[in-house]
Amino acid sequence: MDMHSRPPKLMDRVKATMRVKRYSPRTEKTYCYWIRFFIRFHGVRHPLSMGAPEVKVFLEYLAMERHVAAATQNQALNALVFLYRHILEQPLGDIGEFSRAKRPRRLPVVLSHEQVTQVLSHLSGPMRLMGSLMYGSGLRLLETCRLRVQDIDFERQIVTVRAGKGAKDRTTLLPAICIPCLQQQISTAQRQLDCRLAHGREPVTLPYALGRKYPNAGTSLAWQWLFPASRPCFDDTGKVVLHHIHPSAVQKAVKHAMRAAALPRPGSCHTLRHSFATQLLSQGTDIRTVQELLGHKSLETTQIYTHVLGKGFAGVRSPLG
Repeated sequence: MDMHSRPPKLMDRVKATMRVKRYSPRTEKTYCYWIRFFIRFHGVRHPLSMGAPEVKVFLEYLAMERHVAAATQNQALNALVFLYRHILEQPLGDIGEFSRAKRPRRLPVVLSHEQVTQVLSHLSGPMRLMGSLMYGSGLRLLETCRLRVQDIDFERQIVTVRAGKGAKDRTTLLPAICIPCLQQQISTAQRQLDCRLAHGREPVTLPYALGRKYPNAGTSLAWQWLFPASRPCFDDTGKVVLHHIHPSAVQKAVKHAMRAAALPRPGSCHTLRHSFATQLLSQGTDIRTVQELLGHKSLETTQIYTHVLGKGFAGVRSPLG
């Protein structure tokens, strides 16, 4: 049989379908991991020869033997539901009752404004600006890394988050105190762009097929990363490109700053976003507004912060005084 006439392999079909449906690269990698794990768990049987009973056994194994978190078990389930519904076109239907991983109720770690200021004082340069945006704008780590020059609107003092979690766009607050540093960061981006153009170096990575639709987009300041990587990398096609800073570099810097600040409960990058939400709510900001600024799909997700606030929320006081 001619190699070109062979049907595509299962995992190739999974990847192709996820890209057509605009799933994020991270989700693609995660779903592929769980699908491969499921197939290996059942002795490398093809998923078409299996169904809901085998999925149930696998999920119970994850909870009872591997002791995975509830979110991890749900992630594996979502991957398999996607496989059967969109690739094999044989929806699983009702899996029935199965042992679920326990979901402990944990409140997020939040910091006071003074504690955040202390953490930021242990950061410098772009890392300090990124930390300031996670706290001052409520951005997720990856959303901060993916900011482009055009996403900053100084006149209206807003930040536009493009294709955030759930592939949604939203706008959020731009702290006035960040404006001078952002202007400096954009000036740096302009100088770096001029240098790359002068030496015919690597283009900036662009979303989807934008580079084909607008061939000059990669050479415009608007599309440059606000926080570029320190060196170029290879894209999926093997071409050398300039990507944004890797999230792990920011995580490492923020963790060091948290330790240096000697906090009673050190957190992470997401702690800065949590602190943004609690600060707004403690000031009396409407919870729906906070939901929109954070980009939460469900109000229930935002409501977790009301439990963190305790007596300070909306001026409520204990009857005991």
